Amino acid sequence: MNRPLCAAAAQTKVRRKNVFKLLLTRPAVIGTCALVLAALSTGPVQAGAHSSLWSADPRKGTGAFASIQCDSNTFTTTTDPAKGPVWQVKQLANQERCESEGPDISLGSTYYLGWSSKFAITDSTSRYIFQLKCSPSTGTANHPIVLEVIGGELQLQNWTQDHQKVLLWHTKAVNNQWNDYVLRVSEDQQKGTIQFWFNGARQKLTTGSDTFTGTTYDGTRDYLKWGLYHPAPATATQWLSTIKMGTSLADVTG
Repeated sequence: MNRPLCAAAAQTKVRRKNVFKLLLTRPAVIGTCALVLAALSTGPVQAGAHSSLWSADPRKGTGAFASIQCDSNTFTTTTDPAKGPVWQVKQLANQERCESEGPDISLGSTYYLGWSSKFAITDSTSRYIFQLKCSPSTGTANHPIVLEVIGGELQLQNWTQDHQKVLLWHTKAVNNQWNDYVLRVSEDQQKGTIQFWFNGARQKLTTGSDTFTGTTYDGTRDYLKWGLYHPAPATATQWLSTIKMGTSLADVTG
């Protein structure tokens, strides 16, 4: 009896529920089929598997973005010697922003974001190069997660529901150098979490831990933005690789 039941357990996912029901009615075969059940219970996302939730590939045009927010037609594509096709974002002098609006995110969700970028910023004015943005902007955290170039540093920040900045991580800002970023975010108004990888290494945050807990969602709508924000006297440029959103680290790297 055991061998036919184990064979049944090894069938396709469509028959999984029937297999579990069958095994529950035959306790003697549970030990024999334990390994088969363990394999089935891992679900469709396994080691080496990839599950893309969203991506923005420069080879496919701007259709992946909900909108492009520029005062001029300067969110374009180009070819980089190291990365191949990339997004090129040019924020002209005194322009408020040049950003792409990515997907909306939902309260209670957990996801990974991964991309590479380099920038050329020659003045000392603050530039946001990535935002997790809230709507409305007033009376909320506004942007619970920000990557900012300011004062010669590249900073990862959290913003509270009282719109207070929490510096989570920082390093020297270097122009014209590619860096790899991964964020793992769980969305909550008070108990959300942030984890961060920089150039392939998981980072310890200024809190002393590699996981920050706080506000990652606020307002009535939250969404993702890449580009350059804050008006400044000089033109700035950022280049971005394909942006990936997935359910695991493997989904958004490599």
